Amino acid sequence: METVEIVGWLASICMVLGYLPQAYVTIKTRQTDDIAMATFVMMGLGGFFFIIQGIMLDNWPLAVTNIITMSCSVTIFGIKIYNDYFKKRK
Repeated sequence: METVEIVGWLASICMVLGYLPQAYVTIKTRQTDDIAMATFVMMGLGGFFFIIQGIMLDNWPLAVTNIITMSCSVTIFGIKIYNDYFKKRK
């Protein structure tokens, strides 16, 4: 494994470990009042495009990291939508 690939995987691990706590807390508590919806929309879209770029460049650390972080963004976004639009109607 080349040094650049090791650095890529280390960056991936750091990004995922930095993102998962927010997703975990949001899923566990279902509290989204302090979360900006636009942030998670943009993070999800950014992750999607990085996945495409990672596949096109055959850069698996980039693709794998963004598959995980995009999944977290989509989950948080879904909870936020539910809380903001459906839960408040009840």
